[in-house]
Amino acid sequence: MVTGPANATHPTHPPSLTLLHTSPVHVSVFEALRDRDHPGAVLRHLVVPELLDRARKEGPDSVVTDLRELLAGSGGPVLVTCSSIGGVAESLAPELGVPVLRVDRPMAAEAVRTGPRIVVLATVESTLAPTVALVAEEAERAGRPVSVRTHLVAGAWDRFAVGDTAGSLGLVVEAADAVTDADVIVLAQASMADAAPLTTTPTPTLSSPAPGLAAALLAQPV
Repeated sequence: MVTGPANATHPTHPPSLTLLHTSPVHVSVFEALRDRDHPGAVLRHLVVPELLDRARKEGPDSVVTDLRELLAGSGGPVLVTCSSIGGVAESLAPELGVPVLRVDRPMAAEAVRTGPRIVVLATVESTLAPTVALVAEEAERAGRPVSVRTHLVAGAWDRFAVGDTAGSLGLVVEAADAVTDADVIVLAQASMADAAPLTTTPTPTLSSPAPGLAAALLAQPV
C-alpha cells in the first residue's frame, strides 16, 4: 500500500521523506507527529507487512532484495519504522545513494547517554537481536560501556496483530513497570510508543517515533 504524494512541489521546498512501515497503523502515528512537530513536511508512506512476516520466519537478511527494489525509487531520505529490518535497510544506503535511517537509532543513542544499565523491551522476538546490536554500536560510538538486558513481552504482539492495541499496550506497561535495576528502558518497536506515558516507573522509558522522525527530516540532501 502506498499513501501520500510521491512528489510534491512547493515554492519553499518543504522537507520530504519516504517512510517504510510493516504495519498500516504507523501511518497515522507519523502523520500526527508531522502535524504536531513538523508542519509542512511531506511524508510518503510505503506499507509492506510481509517484510516483517518474512523477517520473523527467515531472519532480517531475507528481505534485502525486496528492500532494495522498494527503496530504489525513493529519490530522497528514507525512514524505516520496523526495528526488525531497520539495520539491513540502513546497510543499503550507499548503493541507493540516499540517507536511510532506522527509526530506533536516535532512541538508542539517547539510551546510551542516559545510563549504562539498559533494558530493552520488545513484543516481537526478531526485534531483540537487532536492537541490542544497535545499542552496542551506539555505545561504542559514544565510548560508553553499557550492559543490556532484554525482555520479550509475551502476548503483546498477538493482541496488537488482532487490533487489541489497548491490551497490547497494557502488557507493555506492566513489563516496563516491573523493571528494576535499570537506568533506562527502551521500547524497541514503534508500535509500543504509546505505552511510555502510561508507565508509573521512575526509570526513563524511551520510544522511537518522535526522535526518529525528527532525525530523518534533518537528513535532507543539500
